[in-house]
Amino acid sequence: MSEEIIRENEAIPEDKKYVRTGNLIAYSVGLAGQNISYGYISGWLFYYLEYVRGISPKLSGVITGVSRIWDSINDPIVGAMVDKHRFRNGEKLRPLNLITPPIIGLLAVLMFLPYNISNAGFIAIVCAAYLLWDLFYSFQDVALWGMVAVSSPHSQERGRVSQWVSIGAGAGATIASLFPMIRGFVEGAGVSTIHVFALFAVIFAFGGELISMFAHRMREEVETEQSKESLLEAIFVLRHNRTLLLISAARYFKDITFTILPWVYFFESREFYDLGFAKIAYGNMQVIYTFASGAAGAVAMLFATKMAKKLGGMKKLLIVSQLSNIACRIASFFIGFNTPGQIISTILIMSIASIPMNSMDIAHRSLTADSIDYVEYKTGKRTEGISFSMQNFISKLSSATVQLINGWVLSWLGHDSKRKNFDQNPTYMKWQWPIFMLGPVIGAVLYTIIISFVRDDDDEKMKVEAELLERRKAAEEKAEILNS
Repeated sequence: MSEEIIRENEAIPEDKKYVRTGNLIAYSVGLAGQNISYGYISGWLFYYLEYVRGISPKLSGVITGVSRIWDSINDPIVGAMVDKHRFRNGEKLRPLNLITPPIIGLLAVLMFLPYNISNAGFIAIVCAAYLLWDLFYSFQDVALWGMVAVSSPHSQERGRVSQWVSIGAGAGATIASLFPMIRGFVEGAGVSTIHVFALFAVIFAFGGELISMFAHRMREEVETEQSKESLLEAIFVLRHNRTLLLISAARYFKDITFTILPWVYFFESREFYDLGFAKIAYGNMQVIYTFASGAAGAVAMLFATKMAKKLGGMKKLLIVSQLSNIACRIASFFIGFNTPGQIISTILIMSIASIPMNSMDIAHRSLTADSIDYVEYKTGKRTEGISFSMQNFISKLSSATVQLINGWVLSWLGHDSKRKNFDQNPTYMKWQWPIFMLGPVIGAVLYTIIISFVRDDDDEKMKVEAELLERRKAAEEKAEILNS
């Protein structure tokens, strides 16, 4: 990875370089750690409550869903607080990347400890730990992703930063996705399911947060005056950021249909998958599908900025990603996932869809960083905190919606948590494939319509950057005169 970063650095004139290769690598590693931790919590908490602790699907959905709705509401408040605050060294984001991770990791572990108490007591502990976990996570997430916008005053360099930290985040999510396979091995060694979840809360959730502290090495290169406006005024600055609002709405509709049921329910609807040369257990099949269908997209992320340039910009990359996703999912649905040939064909088709799909977050963050420049150009206010809090806000709001949908759909399908997922009723078994493959198509269509209204104009970006550089230079000269 470092050689590719160095080669890209060489394309930027020496006097315009702000991001050091070592710091960018550390930043990417930090995002990997955070996503290992978040991937474990977001991917397995609902399953743990419903399937391991035996809490009903509806109640599990309400616990996780309602909690996340409230949590999503506090994200804009957290973002505005970050924008208004400065640490003693003058920075507003970087110190949070050192302060918050140990607290987040410890709270995550508390949610998965094998308490020998009543369900009511367990639910009270989980709810309290989750609310605190999310509050501190909001501060960390705003700080981590907000660093993209302050890493450099130049959109070209910020695009490169967004690319590499998104690769790091994707690597972390991939490591977290190994849990089903690892879980099978550990349970096979005689460790009980409840203790496996507690063990990996320590390894993935707590350990990942410790790794995230590497992101502290990334420097803040864009300085602005501390905001004097009220908290409410800081939040409503978002009304000037049309690009961010459109991206947020598009992401919400895409995300709430991506996992109408968590993938684990689909893959566990069969005890084994026949690939012709071997029978694969459901946990291993989920990992194989995740890696094989996403491998091409993971490699393509290395060339995301070049791919966007060839397509005509980050916006075009987003539209192409969803059109290919729609086409590939419909084709895969009609092919099926039963025989070895069908399974292999579907994985190959979905790997094609992943090529532009895996670069979507790079485009989102690059466009968001550019939009922060535009808001500063129009209003004089720099809004990394509130802008990147919207990323967290939408993730949590969509996650909350998904948790509620998960509970309703499982109840509608008559899911019985006391039985194995491959031993459920005929209605449950019938709907697994359509929900898994076609559910995301609805969100993809809505996403494409909304994102088509985003502006992505290179000439406008250059004009804004040039004006902001002049303003900052004038402000520095004025400060020097006042201090002399």
